[in-house]
Order: sequence, then structure tokens, then C-alpha cells
Amino acid sequence: MAGRLEPARVVHVLYEVAGALVEAHDIGLIHRDAKPANIMLCRQGGLYDFPKVVDFGLLKDLDPGGDAALTRADLIAGTPLYIAPEAITSPESVSSLSDLYSLGAVGYFALTGQNVFQGRSLVEVCSHHLHTKPEPPSSRLHEPVPADLEALVLDCLEKDPARRPAGARELRHRLEACAAFGGWTDEHARAWWEENAAAAATFSGTLDEGLTLTLRLDNLAGP
Repeated sequence: MAGRLEPARVVHVLYEVAGALVEAHDIGLIHRDAKPANIMLCRQGGLYDFPKVVDFGLLKDLDPGGDAALTRADLIAGTPLYIAPEAITSPESVSSLSDLYSLGAVGYFALTGQNVFQGRSLVEVCSHHLHTKPEPPSSRLHEPVPADLEALVLDCLEKDPARRPAGARELRHRLEACAAFGGWTDEHARAWWEENAAAAATFSGTLDEGLTLTLRLDNLAGP
């Protein structure tokens, strides 16, 4: 059941996750570890395919004097496959735009079933984030990907934070402008969950009396 997600579903997931980041960023908090394993797709009651962002263990207060700054500035915080370049070179400069880089890497993974960069070591992966231009998803897959969605994912993966979308709210606006926006309907989500719920619970989630089922994005879109 693992594999790439269809573009409309990727847009849906990114849009909802960006909404969670808007809420966090608006109160001065950054996640610092946005990755597929921290995005849970939930079926609960009448809601299907509702993404929740979990594990704020690396949470940082944007106020450098805030008590929520849980990691020292001289340490790399985050998951290497999804970490923003500035989190490697100057962790003290991590900002809300660093979360957008990580979310772009999540979108890339969901579209392709592959990480943006691979490496045999932490150093090699970090070097790619710092110096290597991401291969467009369509080139990686050797098949078309919606151009507007591909461009947005690659914009999120810009090395320079100033070249990324200006914030999670702008990212949501751009997702709304994608042709695939709204293409993953409640009916599509319901049909997917009804077809896959039992297998999914065994494969990657938790099922509570048929009422709640939670799946990790990395188990759905992985290789």
C-alpha cells in the first residue's frame, strides 16, 4: 500500500499542514522537525484524511529569550533528510522559513516516494542540502507532475530562505492556486479509507473500534 500520493492528495496534505504551521508561527513558535513521520493522516468520526502535525520535541520560540528554546544554538536540530540548510550552518538563525523548507521536502517525498537527497552519511546528506540543486520531481519520476505544484515544492526547497514563500500563510495561498487544489474531495478520501482502512491499521497505524485510524505519511508514501 506504500507508494507515491496523487498530486491532489499531496496538495491537500500540504495545505492542512501549512495551516498548522500558520497557527504555530503566529504565536512565535517553529517546529524544526517537519517530516513525514511527524504527519499523521487521521480518520475520526466523519472526518477522513485529516493531517495532524505531531512531535514538537524540537520546538523553538522565535523569541531568543523564550523558555521554549529547547536546543542549543551550536547543535544541529532536525532530521537530516528534511533539514533546512541554515539549520546546518547557523542553527541560531532557524526561522519559520526553515519549516517551509522541511515541508517542501515532505511534499517532494509524497510526490515521488523518494527523499530529495540521499547520502551514505550525515555529512553527505547535509552537503547536498547546502550545495546540490534538487532534481525536479518530474525528472526524478520520468513522468509529468503538475507544473504549478512542482514549482511550489522547489520554491520551498530554495537554499536561500528569502527565495522561499514568505510564510506558511503565503504557501497556503499558492496551494489554493494550484490546479489540483480541491481535487482530493471528501468522497475520494472516504473511498480510500473504506478500501484501505483494515490493511492500513495492520500496516502502519492504530485502529480504535473502527472510530479512529491514524497513519504516518512516511508509511503511505514511502518506497
